[in-house]
Amino acid sequence: MSVVTVEQRGPVSIIAIARPEKLNAINKAVAVELQDAFAEFDRSARRVAILTGNGGRAFSAGADVTDLPELWRCVPTVGIKTEKPIIAAVSGWCIGGGLVLAMMCDLLVAAESAKFSYPEGKVGITGGMIAALAARIPHKVAMELMLVGEPISARRAYEVGLANRVVGEGGEVAEAVALAEKIVDLAPLALATMKRFVNDHVLPKGPAELAARAGAELAAVRNSADAAEGVRAFRERRKPRYQGR
Repeated sequence: MSVVTVEQRGPVSIIAIARPEKLNAINKAVAVELQDAFAEFDRSARRVAILTGNGGRAFSAGADVTDLPELWRCVPTVGIKTEKPIIAAVSGWCIGGGLVLAMMCDLLVAAESAKFSYPEGKVGITGGMIAALAARIPHKVAMELMLVGEPISARRAYEVGLANRVVGEGGEVAEAVALAEKIVDLAPLALATMKRFVNDHVLPKGPAELAARAGAELAAVRNSADAAEGVRAFRERRKPRYQGR
């Protein structure tokens, strides 16, 4: 049973984590299905993606500790590679790895109920990619989220620049779609260039993000058809026939 849903609204894709009974916690299946859904979006003619969570109680409660994912797979700019705009539509709790996903999107719409939290200091673990938050909102606010571990409201997120819009409860996806509809009429090449310049040359990358990017590239080689062919050729004592994929 799929744990990620995709809805098409013309040139806009709405991609949602569908584990409301688990507060949309990200397990192994969610990470893989999100990565696959965004890869399909990137190949398509659709122009903007919206990332959200089903159920309303949470955008995402973060990594599922009972089924820990390779979180990098579903993080925009790391495992999700697209130069098209991504808008996060957040309601309810946005915790830990969920906050990492939301902050790495290009734009963010929050419902009044949204609460942003990074409590990993309380549980004694971190994936490290949260460090990038300090490049996206004021340093002291980012450090308070990380070091104190207390949540901030949707209004506070808007005040410090984490959210672009705050809307009434249940209106976050509709507002994200309205924002996307303004984008789809703009020049895609210009938008892609601006996004690439910001992500590749303006925003700094922390060590965890750099390690995840390197890991993703190495995994692509490790899981490639060429790698499988190399192993087969070695076992069969023949010259390998590589195809570059």
